Amino acid sequence: MNQSTAKKKERSTLSAGDWEQQALILIAEKGIRAVAVESLARRMGVTKGSFYWHFNNRESLLEQSLIRWEKHDAANLQTSLSAIEDPRERLRSFFRRTGREKLTHNVYSSLCTASDHPQVEPLLERVAERRMKHIEKAFEEIGFDPKEASHRARLTYSAYLGFLQLQQQHQTPSLSSEEFEAYMTHVIATLIPEE
Repeated sequence: MNQSTAKKKERSTLSAGDWEQQALILIAEKGIRAVAVESLARRMGVTKGSFYWHFNNRESLLEQSLIRWEKHDAANLQTSLSAIEDPRERLRSFFRRTGREKLTHNVYSSLCTASDHPQVEPLLERVAERRMKHIEKAFEEIGFDPKEASHRARLTYSAYLGFLQLQQQHQTPSLSSEEFEAYMTHVIATLIPEE
């Protein structure tokens, strides 16, 4: 296969979504500052030319990757949690997702460490606001007045963020699935009142 044919094959087989997904994986592993065209191309086993077929520069890749992640997060919140009728179970599910959606949560943790980045700061604000409203609504449905629901939502979200941060810093012990479930059960029982 000549070089021209190889380049055409790269363009036709790799989509912008492939680059965005690999950028998100790199963000989850090493943070947003680690995203570089050359290192991504090496990881993907292609030339930089494939990248420029889809994106103008690194910033456009970051922008599209973050949009992709945010859309996935919003859709996931909507489909996996909003479909649950019982507000207590919805809140329990929010916590349980922490251990199951590794890429999503690792990306979020990495983005939190880059909150001063101009593309990250507004994204984190939108995501936090959407999640907090979701949590607050569940507490209101349980029967708390709006102010108390807001406080409980903030506390719940803080516990979630704290757990993610401890995981990111490798300050949580490695938990077996049974231990993790026991921990989640304890957190849920502490923050979410029974009927």
